Amino acid sequence: MMRKIVLASAFVGALASCTATEKGTAIGAGTGAVIGGAVSNSWEGAAVGAVAGGVAGALIGRSTERRGYCVYRDRYGRTYEARCS
Repeated sequence: MMRKIVLASAFVGALASCTATEKGTAIGAGTGAVIGGAVSNSWEGAAVGAVAGGVAGALIGRSTERRGYCVYRDRYGRTYEARCS
């Protein structure tokens, strides 16, 4: 029952989202919650999975928003975007 509710919420959130980052976050969080809940068989596992999936989904979604741009990291660890080489 919990899985159905979380999955339905993730799909509704994904459909209501506007940008690729928001869609990636919603889909990642929903998927992470389902997997985390199934693996740990607890609400805590579902919460951790939702956070991890949401972060991963946001990063993936953000990378697809600006076509032709890549995210680079300088020698100090800061990230920046520039045209892909």
